[in-house]
Amino acid sequence: MDIQTRKIEFVQAFLKLQSEELISLFENILNSETKEDLKPMTIEELNSRIDQSEKDFKNGGFKTHEEVFEKYN
Repeated sequence: MDIQTRKIEFVQAFLKLQSEELISLFENILNSETKEDLKPMTIEELNSRIDQSEKDFKNGGFKTHEEVFEKYN
């Protein structure tokens, strides 16, 4: 599937949304992606994020996909 077809399908699905919370989430994602000066992470930044993620996981700092789905469905 090409990018144009994916965009059209996404917009059609977006227009059917009834959840104001979910629409806000998409707005936030779009705004954060378009406003930030995106640049690749350094290896050190990547390794630091991986280390932090592993710590969070070990300490129970995560949500299951079921919990996330319940929140946004």
